[in-house]
Amino acid sequence: MEVKRLLDDASLYLMNTYKRFPVVFVKGRGMKLWSADGKEYLDFMAGIAVDILGHCHPRHVVAIQKQAQKLVHVSNFYHTEPPIRLAKLLCDYSFADRVFFSNSGAEANEAAIKLARKHSKERFRAEKTSIITAVNSFHGRTLATLTATGQPKLQSGFEPLVPGFSYVPFNDYEALKSAIDEDTCAVMLEPIQGEGGVRMASEDYFRHVRDLCTRLGILLILDEIQTGTGRTGTLFAYEHYGIEPDILTLAKGLGGGIPIGATLVREDVAKAFTPGSHGSTFGGNPLSCAAAFATLETLLEDGIMLSESRRMGDYFMSALVKLQKQFPKVITEVRGKGLLIGMELTRECAMVVQACFERGVLINCTAGNTLRFMPPLIVTEDDIDRLIGVLKEVMERLS
Repeated sequence: MEVKRLLDDASLYLMNTYKRFPVVFVKGRGMKLWSADGKEYLDFMAGIAVDILGHCHPRHVVAIQKQAQKLVHVSNFYHTEPPIRLAKLLCDYSFADRVFFSNSGAEANEAAIKLARKHSKERFRAEKTSIITAVNSFHGRTLATLTATGQPKLQSGFEPLVPGFSYVPFNDYEALKSAIDEDTCAVMLEPIQGEGGVRMASEDYFRHVRDLCTRLGILLILDEIQTGTGRTGTLFAYEHYGIEPDILTLAKGLGGGIPIGATLVREDVAKAFTPGSHGSTFGGNPLSCAAAFATLETLLEDGIMLSESRRMGDYFMSALVKLQKQFPKVITEVRGKGLLIGMELTRECAMVVQACFERGVLINCTAGNTLRFMPPLIVTEDDIDRLIGVLKEVMERLS
């Protein structure tokens, strides 16, 4: 009765913005979640690439508890220790010299957009404010980041959109090069299009884009909300391509489950933000930064988790490719990097997600016909084998 009452109250009082499954989760540990009615689930979504250490990792929990006992929030008019430590750690392990903290990936991207325009106006001229993004990209749900998102279906109903954005096909260097004009101030790309169906780009593409932006004095913004903090087997996905951005955005996995966003920037670009030009009441909150520091520190310790996640990514990809060979009429392609993997089907995949849910495994459908897997980085071969077994059973039914 308690579960039914909660679900009834949810339908009465919560805004109808999500198509939720009829389950109420009450506990999590590692790769597993438990519902209010006692059923166990294996989690291959990780809160949409958020819970990179799994659920309730002891080090993460202790960091939150200790910080909550000391200090939860003060204004950004004053310093606190956690954001300073976290900013230094991020700069030490990236290209960046400065960090701005916010509450989410959308806010991190908003900061990147504002910074790129302000920097360009100050360095060049007032009209140089246009930003190019990719078709099928996803950059957030605020009005500016929704406009930056190259998906008309998500923008519909929210017009008028923010001016100054245009879109080119992903992984098409010539199209990007042709779209740049004298008013372009930045190019904003995801290293892998997660919401767009786990779409990949070539290493050459990113190297050419980096060279082009450098030559023309255009900023390169990389949105690593989904790919950052170890998701692809390196701390940041740009490391795979041998380049560095001018601005990088993070969120999702950074806090390990606690909301936080971060905009990482080179010193010469960061100078465009001065006191009063941008801010966030909860950005750099001591509690969220303490959680993020513990997450990153655990991830970076001896490089064990990163190397193991690369190994698990290879194992996972291999298992899915074998499944594809068994069911070629249902599975058309397996693609991804590290533990961000997509499996494209010949039909819409919502029914596959539902069937897996009924069997106690949580996966995700994106771009209509692509199953997306983004488990915690602690995933094991046994966990993957269990998922493959469930998928095989479902694919046999579809075939």
